[in-house]
Amino acid sequence: MRAHKINLTLAVEEHILSGKPITTLEAIVLFGVPDISKSVQKLRKTGWRIELKKIPYARAVVRLNEHAVLTPPPSLPTREILLTEYQLKT
Repeated sequence: MRAHKINLTLAVEEHILSGKPITTLEAIVLFGVPDISKSVQKLRKTGWRIELKKIPYARAVVRLNEHAVLTPPPSLPTREILLTEYQLKT
């Protein structure tokens, strides 16, 4: 079971290193990783510069819907809810 966890966090790290942004919501849905902070911390310790910024929930949903189907409840204020996005700083 431990090897499976390592492979999932490795997928998140590879996603970030490919230059693609990611939020915790995307990490959960796409990779099954509920906490990406350890992956980000590991990358930073090895010298990678990871920047973070706040993005609307709606933007993350648009990106997710390229790979999966996620339909938030109509009453959810998707433009007001902010998520932290992590991305490799170039």
